Amino acid sequence: MKSNYCVFLQHIAFDMSREERNTVGYVVALISEFAACFGIQPRQAYAYLKRFKGLEHLENHYGVLHTQSFPDVVETMAEVCAYNGGQLK
Repeated sequence: MKSNYCVFLQHIAFDMSREERNTVGYVVALISEFAACFGIQPRQAYAYLKRFKGLEHLENHYGVLHTQSFPDVVETMAEVCAYNGGQLK
C-alpha cells in the first residue's frame, strides 16, 4: 500500500512538464554528488548550497551548468559558496 506522501509526490510529478521533471532530477543528482564529494549528507549539502548561494547560482545559470560534467559543476558550486562565505574544502 502506498503512503499518502508517495501519492502526493506522484500528483506533483504528474502536474510537472518533462522539462521540469528533468530539472528537478538534475538538481537532486547534483546535490547528492556535491554531498559525496565533501563527505556530508545530502540534507547538509542542500542547506549549505542554499545558505551560500550555490542553488541561486544554479538557478541563474542552469542553461549552461547542466551541459557541463558533474565534477565541473560541483567545483563551480564550491567556488560560488566559498566566495559567499562557505568554508567546505
